[in-house]
Amino acid sequence: MGAAERLAAVTSLLSSLEHLTGPEHKRTGGLNDWALARHGHARYGRPLRKLLDAVADERTTRVLHAARVAASAALLLPGDSRRRGAANLFLGVSGALLYPTHRYGTDGSDQASGMVQTATGLARLVPSPAAQDALLWYVAIQSNLSYAVSGWVKLLGRDWRDGSALTGVMRTRTYGHEGVWRLARRHPRAARTLAHGVLALECLFPVLYLKGGLLARPVIGAAAAFHVANGFVMGLGRFVPAFTAMHPMVAYTSAPRSHPAVAGRDDRMPAALGLLLAGTAAVAATVAAHRRLRATDHAYGGTVTTRHGNELAHDGTATGQGSGPVTVLVHGLGALPAHFSWYTRALGAGGHQWLAYSRAGYGASRRHAGTPYHLGESVDDLVDLVEAAVPAGRQVSLVGHSLGGEIARRAAVRLGGRVHSVVYVDSSHPEQLDRSGQQGRNARHVEEMIRTTSVSLRLGLGILMQTPDWVENLPAPVRSRAMAEYADPRVWTAALREWRAAERDFRSFQGPLPPLDTHALVLSAQHTVDRDPDHLLMHKDLADAHPPGRTVRSAVIEAADHDGILTDPRFAAEAARHLVGFLGDTTARNTDGRHPAPAEQEAR
Repeated sequence: MGAAERLAAVTSLLSSLEHLTGPEHKRTGGLNDWALARHGHARYGRPLRKLLDAVADERTTRVLHAARVAASAALLLPGDSRRRGAANLFLGVSGALLYPTHRYGTDGSDQASGMVQTATGLARLVPSPAAQDALLWYVAIQSNLSYAVSGWVKLLGRDWRDGSALTGVMRTRTYGHEGVWRLARRHPRAARTLAHGVLALECLFPVLYLKGGLLARPVIGAAAAFHVANGFVMGLGRFVPAFTAMHPMVAYTSAPRSHPAVAGRDDRMPAALGLLLAGTAAVAATVAAHRRLRATDHAYGGTVTTRHGNELAHDGTATGQGSGPVTVLVHGLGALPAHFSWYTRALGAGGHQWLAYSRAGYGASRRHAGTPYHLGESVDDLVDLVEAAVPAGRQVSLVGHSLGGEIARRAAVRLGGRVHSVVYVDSSHPEQLDRSGQQGRNARHVEEMIRTTSVSLRLGLGILMQTPDWVENLPAPVRSRAMAEYADPRVWTAALREWRAAERDFRSFQGPLPPLDTHALVLSAQHTVDRDPDHLLMHKDLADAHPPGRTVRSAVIEAADHDGILTDPRFAAEAARHLVGFLGDTTARNTDGRHPAPAEQEAR
């Protein structure tokens, strides 16, 4: 405990000194300006918000950091009294309170040192040797998880598997080092070997418990050297004492019980943890099964079997009695029909009939196609859905979000005169990976994120998934089902399949976009076009593909982001207002028996 708490004290000492010498970050406009950061904690209860407001006060912050400096310095001195436990607990608790107010400059090193200080503080204060050993085992297990989980997650990334990760990290501004990057570029085989070595060290860290701890010293030594290298090359100096502070506990728990230094050690903690994990796994499996049943339940609506054998579950208000176009809603990649919930309410209130469906593999829809997936399959499915589920003689307005917009555009080409209009809601464009440098660079990261989520959910970790804000923003009646679908591995497996096909398709696309003789509405999220101006030009391309003799409108929904344009009640209301108005105007003009003249083409 003495070695661990001293190493952790070095971390907290350096951290507090950094904050005390950089007070400008807490002031107005600074990186840790609480007037801005506090909005991220608005969902917390009033007592906690008031406590954080008090802690974030500049004077309180200075006092706490000064006290942390004094406590950390005291822990570096010799001694073995219970007062050291109180100092450790103070550092752990104060660090947890300060963390929300110091998002910039607070990282994994502070979390690791805080955990060590809290555990060692309690261990010094509790009288039971068994409880002390349980706390030391807790830190050791956390250390093993910090390496093993990090390693196995890295294994999902292509750049770690092919060994290019080291070169990629070294070229970044945040953690890069030009000298090491040049060396890695000059000696790619050595760089790959080093990257694979780091991966092996992290993934296999728990092997130090085998053979009576025979491998403990080389593994711990290699991990310590890894942190020293990170501290020097990547500028992560506090990571060195923070993570090595857990190593004494690892050494203590991995030593054979016959060793005099660990005589009488209580080793019931791993067995208790095993029972806890088994119980948690059973609960996780039960939750996953319940969510799967909820996600695949389709008590209402209908099902269409497409030419590929896929079964598409759909719902809506389309009947044979209507006269205007039926709005068919096409969801985006990794999204759900529930994303359109605010839109369907607005459509219903405006007297417009609608139909929403899940693509094959999502929700209650099933994919039975025996051939490799390609985007054309989803286009075929949408065409077959319209032909089978929309009453004969009725036109459709295809409303697609993100990738759904591109699928809707391609289906509109196939459906011809059956299509009244196409509505692009922050839509994808088939040239976006080539024309937008930002999206081209991020393509690999998108795939890795989807694959990581898919694997995690298949491993039963969905029980740990927090309800995202966009689900909380949906109408109350649909939230439960939306969360069940979102946490279902099938959604992410389908999303990964679609993303890979979309990337292949987009990379090989040869323009221009084919003309579409329909009305069109292009809705863009402001955050999308502000972050990537190239996307605004591509949205203009979508509008220009529709002839001047049709009504073509464009609108940017202010302050909306890619998902918020559908799910945030404020932005969805604005977007739905444009949609309903567009449908009303174009339907009235078609009913009058005339098409708008070129002069009537609109752009906003």
